[in-house]
Amino acid sequence: MNCLIVDDNKMARTALKKLTDQVDFLSVKEECSSPVDAYNYLKKESVDLVFLDVEMPGMTGIELIKNLEKRPIVILISAKKDYAVEAFELNVADYMTKPVTLPRLMLAVDRAKKLYENIALKPDLRTRDKDYIFVRSNSVLTKIKVNDINYIQALGDYVNIFTREKRYTAHITLKGIEEKLPVDKFYRLHRSFLISLDSVDGVEEGTAYVGTHPIPIGKQFKKELLTKLNLI
Repeated sequence: MNCLIVDDNKMARTALKKLTDQVDFLSVKEECSSPVDAYNYLKKESVDLVFLDVEMPGMTGIELIKNLEKRPIVILISAKKDYAVEAFELNVADYMTKPVTLPRLMLAVDRAKKLYENIALKPDLRTRDKDYIFVRSNSVLTKIKVNDINYIQALGDYVNIFTREKRYTAHITLKGIEEKLPVDKFYRLHRSFLISLDSVDGVEEGTAYVGTHPIPIGKQFKKELLTKLNLI
């Protein structure tokens, strides 16, 4: 697995590099001393795994994760345990506290390797260049243009798909349909709602509006949503 180490402390980067050198399937491709450097690097290059310090000047590791459109597998590292809950809400592979030991590193990278292998086995349908989906609604297969979808609401193992003109009910989970839609066009702003970014007409407090229709925004999603809406 190709890796990136991000930490503003040179000694910490060196110590971590020495540990990763002892793991056969890891190859450190680059080291960055700031989240901004890491952001710019990841815009140009692709890695499988990022070892990311949390507390750094200017931007935290958690803020960096939230600003990445395409996220590699991440192992967060910190001298404190305070960020663990927020870290796992971002689906990181692991959260290690400093000083990192070799046994603890091996446990973390083993988890990361399993995630990597699962991703390799499962193609990412969101990368497909499709401008439509087919859904089975009322026993009929219906073609829906992606650009016509305003938002999608979860209903257990079903979803309601709201287009400009109609509502469709399909037997699929919200996560399942999210994986079939372009990642740059849709955003899950609440555990029960997936929204087309182009359809957002306004945001007020904890609510996004599609036309006059209000859709709740989960607290943990608001900051990233504003970033994706190209806030100035």
